[in-house]
Amino acid sequence: MARIDRATIDRIMDATDIVDVVGDFVSLKRRGSSYLGLCPFHNERTPSFSVSRSRGIFKCFSCGKAGNALSFLMDLESMSYIEAIKWLGKKYGIEVRERELTDTERLAEAERESMYAVNDFALSHFEKVQRETAEGRDVGLAYWRERGISDAMIARFHLGYALDRADDLYSSALKAGFSEKYLVETGLCIRNDRGTVYDRFKGRVIYPVHALSGRVVAFGGRTLRKEKTVAKYVNSPESAIYSKSRELYGLYQARAAIARKKKCILVEGYMDVISMHQAGVENVVASSGTSLTDGQVKLIKRFAPAVTLIYDSDPAGIKASLRGIDMFVAAGLSLKIVLLPPGDDPDSFAQTHTADEVEAYIAGHEQDLIGFKADILLREAESDPRRRADAINDILGTVALIPDIVEQSLYIDQCAVKTGVSASLLAEQLKRITAAKASKAEHARQGQAAAEDRRREQQAEAPVQKPAAAAVAAAGGIDPRILRAEEDLMSMVLRNGFLYLCDVYPDAEASEPQPMSVVDYVECELRSDDISLASPLLRRIWERVIALRDSRWPADSADNDRRLLRERDETLSRGQAEIRERGADLETTMLLDKALVEKADADYASATDDFALHYVSRMIGRDEDRAVIDEAARLTARPTVLSKMYPRDDRRQTLLDKLPRAIYTLKNAIIKSRISALEQSLASAGSDYERQLAIMKEIQEMKLVSMEFDRTNGEIVITPRM
Repeated sequence: MARIDRATIDRIMDATDIVDVVGDFVSLKRRGSSYLGLCPFHNERTPSFSVSRSRGIFKCFSCGKAGNALSFLMDLESMSYIEAIKWLGKKYGIEVRERELTDTERLAEAERESMYAVNDFALSHFEKVQRETAEGRDVGLAYWRERGISDAMIARFHLGYALDRADDLYSSALKAGFSEKYLVETGLCIRNDRGTVYDRFKGRVIYPVHALSGRVVAFGGRTLRKEKTVAKYVNSPESAIYSKSRELYGLYQARAAIARKKKCILVEGYMDVISMHQAGVENVVASSGTSLTDGQVKLIKRFAPAVTLIYDSDPAGIKASLRGIDMFVAAGLSLKIVLLPPGDDPDSFAQTHTADEVEAYIAGHEQDLIGFKADILLREAESDPRRRADAINDILGTVALIPDIVEQSLYIDQCAVKTGVSASLLAEQLKRITAAKASKAEHARQGQAAAEDRRREQQAEAPVQKPAAAAVAAAGGIDPRILRAEEDLMSMVLRNGFLYLCDVYPDAEASEPQPMSVVDYVECELRSDDISLASPLLRRIWERVIALRDSRWPADSADNDRRLLRERDETLSRGQAEIRERGADLETTMLLDKALVEKADADYASATDDFALHYVSRMIGRDEDRAVIDEAARLTARPTVLSKMYPRDDRRQTLLDKLPRAIYTLKNAIIKSRISALEQSLASAGSDYERQLAIMKEIQEMKLVSMEFDRTNGEIVITPRM
C-alpha cells in the first residue's frame, strides 16, 4: 500500500467544497453565508450544525463537534485519513498519486482498506458472473427479468449472482491476490471447524449494501431454491467496516431524493426498494428485515424531517413494527403510516402502478401514528377492559415522547374519540406516565452518579491538592487562564492568517519598510518575551503556521497575486472595450474608465485579503495530524468580536486594536499564573524570613506589571487602601 503525495492532497483539497461534501450526508439549508442542518454526530431536533463554505469548516454549536471535509468523513464514515483523501479524489475526478508507506503506516491502514478492496472485488465478480457465464444469465439474470427488474435498476443497485459452487469466489479472489483473512473477516467466505473455507453466498442472487460514502460494506443474498431447509436470505456479518445498525439499504441511491422531497419512505426489503425506485419513487430505503435501530433513525433524520412507513396488510408484521415506531417519535420526526391493499407489498404494488399512482395512494392513505396505533391495538383488545387499558397506556406512552405539548393535546383529543375515554382523564394519565418515565430516568442518572462517585473514591489514594494546584491539574497541567488566552490568540491567527496589517522598519538603519502580517506580529511579540505556548497541541499548530510562512506562503502568495493581476487586467480590458463601444463623449468615457479602474483595484484588494485570511486555516486543515485538524477547526469556528461587530472594511484597523489586546491578555495570564505559584511558595516558606521577603518582593513586582496590562486592556483596577 502507498501514501498519497502532498501535491495530490493539495489538488484534492483545493477542489473540495465542504458544502458539497457534507451535503452528500446531511440535508443542508442556506442560512446567510453559511448552511444549516441537523448534526449527524448526535440526536437533535433543532438544527445547530453549521457549514461554512468560505472557511471550509463545519461546527455543531450543540455538541461542539467541528472539523473540515476530511475530518467529517473520517468521523462519520470511520475512514482513515488516506481513505478520506481517496474518497474526495474520486468525487472530484482527481487521479491519486501515492508513495510507499512505512511499516507503521501500512499496519495502521491495511486492514480496513483490504476489507473494502475484497468487497469491491466481490462486487465486480458477482456482476461479471451474472453477465458473462451461462449460469449467471440463465439463473441470476433470468430471476431479475422474472421479477420485472430493468437493466437500469440492475446497474444502479449493482445486482449480481454467485455461482452455485462452494469456492468460486474464494478461489477467484485468491488468484487475484486477495488474502483469505479478509475474505473470512468480511463474511464473504466461511471457515468451518475442519478448516475448510467456502463461499457464503453460493447459488444466490446478490444485493450489495453501500454506505453513504458509496463504498460497499456488505452483501445480502437470496436463494432461488425451494427447499425449506435452506435460508431464504443470508447477509454479511458485522465487521470492522459494517455495522447493520448504522446502515439502510438504498440510502446511498436515495439520499438526494429524500433531501429534495423532505421525506423518507421506509419499507422492509431489498426488492421493495428496487421496485419503488424503478417506478420513479426514489426517496425509499429499507431496514432489510432487521429491527429498526436508533442509528438508522438518526440516518434518516439527517436527510428529512418526515418519514412514511409502508406496510402490507399482514397483521403479525404490523404489530411487530409498532415496537420501532416510538424511536421516530422520540427523535422528533414527523411520522405517517400507509397500509397497502390486501395481497400487495411495496414490490408488487410498485410493479403494477406508475409513480404518480404510487405517490397518490401514499398521500391518500397516510395515517398519523397515534390513529394507526390506536386502531391496531384497540381492535386487538376488543372488549376486554384490561387489554383495552393496556392498549390505551401503550398509546399514551407514545404520546409522552412527543416534545410539543400542543401536539400532545391534539393527540389526547384524538385518543378520546377513538377510545371513548374523556380527554381530561387521558391527560391525567399522561401526566402519571410522564412522571414515571422522569422518575425512572432520574433513578438511572443517580445510579450512574453513584457509580462515578465510587470510581472517584477508588482513585482517591492520591494526595489532596490545594485549590490553585487543582485548577492547574484540571486543565491538564496548564493554568486555565493561560490556556484560554492561548486559544483566543490562536483563533485570531487561524481566522486572519497572513492578512497584511501594516508596514514596519526591521531596524533603525533600514531604508525600506517591510509588510507585517498577523502571523508576523504574533511571532514578534512572543519572541520578544521568549514565550512558548504552554499547550502542546496549540504549540504544534503554531509551529505549522510558522513553517507555512517560511516555506509555502511566499510562492503560493506570489502565484495567487499573479493570477489576480491577470484577472484584473482581463477585467479592465473587457470593461474598457465596452466603454468604447458606447461611443460616449470624452468626459463621460474618462469618468467610466476611472470608475472601472477603481472597482477592479477594489476587487483585487478584496480577493488578495480573502486569500491571506483563509490560507492558514485551509492549509492546516490538510495536516495528517488529526488532533491538529480538529483543534484548528474548533478554534476557527469560534464566534469572535471581529466577525460579529465589525464590517469587513474595518477588519484591519480592528485587528490592530484587538491583536495587541490578545497578546497582552496572554502575557498577563502568564504573570497571574506566576503570582499564584509564588503565593503557594510563600505559604510553604515556613519561618525562612529572607525567602519570604524575596517572594513577597517578586509578587509585588509581578502585580504591578499585571496591573499595567489590565490598564492597557481597558480594565478597571481597584487598589485596596493600606
